[in-house]
Amino acid sequence: MPFYHKLGEIPHKRHIIFRKPNGELYYEQLFGTIGFDGMSTNMYHVHRPTQVKEIRKQYSIAPKIAKENSIKSYRLRGFQVPQVQDYLESRKVVLTNSDCSIILAAPTNKTQDYFFKNTDADEVIFIHRGTGTLRTMLGNLDFKYGDYLVIPRGMIYKIDFDTEDNRLFIVESRRPIYTPKRYRNWFGQLLEHAPFCERDIRQPNKLETYDEKGEFIINVKKKDDIFEMVYATHPFDVVGYDGYNYPYALSIHDFEPLTGRIHQPPPVHQTFETDAFVICSFVPRLYDYHPEAIPAPYNHSNIDSDEVLYYVDGDFMSRNDIAPGHISLHPAGIPHGPHPGAVERSIGKKDTQELAVMVDTFKPLMLTEDAMLIADEEYYKSWLE
Repeated sequence: MPFYHKLGEIPHKRHIIFRKPNGELYYEQLFGTIGFDGMSTNMYHVHRPTQVKEIRKQYSIAPKIAKENSIKSYRLRGFQVPQVQDYLESRKVVLTNSDCSIILAAPTNKTQDYFFKNTDADEVIFIHRGTGTLRTMLGNLDFKYGDYLVIPRGMIYKIDFDTEDNRLFIVESRRPIYTPKRYRNWFGQLLEHAPFCERDIRQPNKLETYDEKGEFIINVKKKDDIFEMVYATHPFDVVGYDGYNYPYALSIHDFEPLTGRIHQPPPVHQTFETDAFVICSFVPRLYDYHPEAIPAPYNHSNIDSDEVLYYVDGDFMSRNDIAPGHISLHPAGIPHGPHPGAVERSIGKKDTQELAVMVDTFKPLMLTEDAMLIADEEYYKSWLE
């Protein structure tokens, strides 16, 4: 996260005495990344955050790989992933490698009776359908259609939905997720040419503080296992914190597209980055304005990366027979481009209303058994004239 945030009550310096109204001490916790070298937050708890009463069970949620290596392009019909009541059970990994997993989820429960902590990965949850509140130990964020929710690894959270019809596109990253370096100056401030700025980033605004003892279930994900841990105090007992490591929200509708006289390359759509993959946002925008411009993207070869495009809404100019919720996978090593007729259709058009999320990975992605249940295995032939 590129800028400082403070919420609740904190002492005037780190690592000093901070007392409750009754004279007892609050308990400080450093919530940091990359050892002591990355982004961190100092938080203050009503109770010790270390009180584990019981570990009830452990079970694997490792994805079952169907294809470790494939050169075929695929289309996945994402809305065919079944709706499931429970949030964690609804999460279906469809593509994965050692750096990230791409997950589809359609939970119908409005809330769950447990908390969740992912110690393996940062999460970017894109809200395709649904509204509600992301509740975390560092405060709450309301969300709606088009929001990216960025949740750092180790964050304890739960999601309260307003409706039962929810569709989520989730990128789970085993590398820290940042805003792109080229958008920031050396102080970390987003620059004038960046497609979004600090005003667009929503920070937690309501801090829930519970002084409660009992049995509180936190499902902890570690190395593709879930551990059902029972804590003796409520995990949302933070009275205040400050730092750089906290969940935040950014709406895809606040991403301002960069356009030019001729077709711009995919990096102009970049929204988040790691050292292993990038996430991009394709949003409604004016087309290229050179008098002889071809608005459709040119054919290009994915020499170094797999390209995943998640179609959200609008008219997908470069593709035939694509609908919201579909995912296209174009693997490294082969060229791809507009479907037959798309180039011709694009000439003379002034704008596009497409909305999509793209993930480009530098390591090949493996398809899971859940992916093959919704896969169009003939998609790779769709460029034949």
